[in-house]
Amino acid sequence: MEGHKEFVQIDHNDLFPYLLVNIGSGVSIIKVDGDGKFQRVSGTNVGGGTYWGLGRLLTKCNSFDELLELSQRGDNRTIDMLVGDIYGGMDYSKIGLSASTIASSFGKAISDKKELQDYRPEDISLSLLRMISYNIGQISYLNALRFGLKRIFFGGFFIRGHAYTMDTISFAVHFWSKGEAQAMFLRHEGFLGAVGAFMSYQKHGLDDLMVHHLVERFPMGAPYTGGKIHGPPLGDLNEKISWMEKFVLKGTEITAPVPMAPPGTTGLGGFEVPSSRGATLRSDASALNVGVLHLVPTLEVFPLLADPKMYEPNTIDLSDHKELEYWFTVLSEHLPDLVDKAVASEGGTDDAKRRGDAFARAFSAHLARLMEEPAAYGKLGLANLLELREECLREFQFLDAYRSIKQRENEASLAVLPDLLLELDHMDEETRLLTLIEGVLAANIFDWGSRACVDLYHKGTIIEIYRMSRNKMQRPWRVDDFDLFKERMLGSEGKKPRPHKRALLFVDNSGADIVLGMLPLARELLRCGTEVVLVANSLPALNDVTAMELPDIVAEAAKHCDILRRAAEAGGLLVDAMNNNTLDGSRGNSSSVPLMVVENGCGSPCIDLRQVSSELAAAAKHADLVILEGMGRALHTNFNARFKCEALKLAMVKNQRLAEKLIKGKIYDCVCRYEPAT
Repeated sequence: MEGHKEFVQIDHNDLFPYLLVNIGSGVSIIKVDGDGKFQRVSGTNVGGGTYWGLGRLLTKCNSFDELLELSQRGDNRTIDMLVGDIYGGMDYSKIGLSASTIASSFGKAISDKKELQDYRPEDISLSLLRMISYNIGQISYLNALRFGLKRIFFGGFFIRGHAYTMDTISFAVHFWSKGEAQAMFLRHEGFLGAVGAFMSYQKHGLDDLMVHHLVERFPMGAPYTGGKIHGPPLGDLNEKISWMEKFVLKGTEITAPVPMAPPGTTGLGGFEVPSSRGATLRSDASALNVGVLHLVPTLEVFPLLADPKMYEPNTIDLSDHKELEYWFTVLSEHLPDLVDKAVASEGGTDDAKRRGDAFARAFSAHLARLMEEPAAYGKLGLANLLELREECLREFQFLDAYRSIKQRENEASLAVLPDLLLELDHMDEETRLLTLIEGVLAANIFDWGSRACVDLYHKGTIIEIYRMSRNKMQRPWRVDDFDLFKERMLGSEGKKPRPHKRALLFVDNSGADIVLGMLPLARELLRCGTEVVLVANSLPALNDVTAMELPDIVAEAAKHCDILRRAAEAGGLLVDAMNNNTLDGSRGNSSSVPLMVVENGCGSPCIDLRQVSSELAAAAKHADLVILEGMGRALHTNFNARFKCEALKLAMVKNQRLAEKLIKGKIYDCVCRYEPAT
């Protein structure tokens, strides 16, 4: 409404009944009462084909898109007869009609002594578009009224995300229903037929058909470095597939979004139009793809979520315009440094510089569009923005912008790990557990996604910063559930609790974060008899460690620690990199509890637990402890997530605004949140 899209999250339990208006060549109106329960209740032969056919005859346009493009530059007042034209420029207030209400589409052509060639094709196209959209909206509302429905979905080739068309239909429904009915639009209406045909494969005897090719999640053939993804038999697809939404356009020739509609255009036809409307609409015909769906056969819902239907990954609400503006500014300010890192990772060649510039323009164009129209890509959260940035990097073939930095930080951290382990081994259990949690929080300071942390890198070495951070670890922390976690781990009043069966550790950054923080914590859990699964990104994102990199890090660390060595051997990390892992819950041939690694199915600093790898889903079935570490996975997302098992969320807050909004604290405050099983 008013030129702005608003994303609506609909509870499936409150979905039915509704009216589905499919606008193709003609219009079919379908009443849907439940899954598989529907009937065609009405329709009209005046639809998209009418608009295209008449438009082609009257304007000589060669394509539907060309006709829509013309309408954006049109002024229907030169052709349509308005109420004001009849009543001397005045409203007809007695029956509630304003002067700007369209009394008769194409009505001025009756009295004007003009031939067809005397009218601008742009004006004809806009008048046609409003006439047809207005009538479709009115007929749809009358059918909704007939059946007592207040929710109407519009889809079909006629709409195709076109802002003017959608706004006209919306305004018509709102006008005739006096605001009681809502017009809603399917962002993926272009996929309805294809997805419907795909899901009906069983009707056509294709149950045994196999998908033999690899399905890549990311555009431009970027290698899926977390392992191969094979399609399952189609007979299992209803349960096994996921649809991932991607927004990056293939190719490196990217342009900024199409500018706003010129202020000379009038508003939407058929009824009163606010004067502000003409300047607020924009075309969706930019070079940025919207809603490209990718079939991903191996992503599943994380089985340990307490209530998947109520789960919302994003913690920050970007529907607040000031909040949106702030985070857009943060991402924009970080962009030059990210481009430098990306270009350097490719050797600083001229080609890398060209691609770096294209990436910056592409990502900036996406931000500009989202700033103008926040709901353009659906419900917007900070996690979506961060993933979009990584998608853009991969689109321009920057597969791991922080590769050399990660290697350097891993080597520096591994060099001091033996001394840290020796220090820990000389402590009693309670002191050691506190030191381990402090170590995780201190090491989490290393984050190339934080401007404050990037500034720290210029003031000292990785070890110096880590030691400084450790020295500042003073309790109580801003969120401090350590005592609860300690009681669960060590017991109280002389009662020793049972150890956890399996712990999933969602790791964050490379370097000190994984080596000096999470690995020692994993080691302590192994010492207690708990199986440990390190969960890492499938694809690189900033300086986050990946599942492909972890086995080498663990192998190097195991040279200095028998606990890690035996566990890594039991988990298959030291023999052919996980070929003999024990994710099915068995202990293999080793008497040691295993240390394993799985990919999370993600390539972002955040994680949406509605879409995780099948390996992670399998590992989770035997887990009774989840540890989420880092701002992206424990604060930006999943801070409010609840699990069926125990959960520990650990992070250092490296953004002042996030600290204020989330924990009413300040930058470098720490979060240690322990949650018993739900």
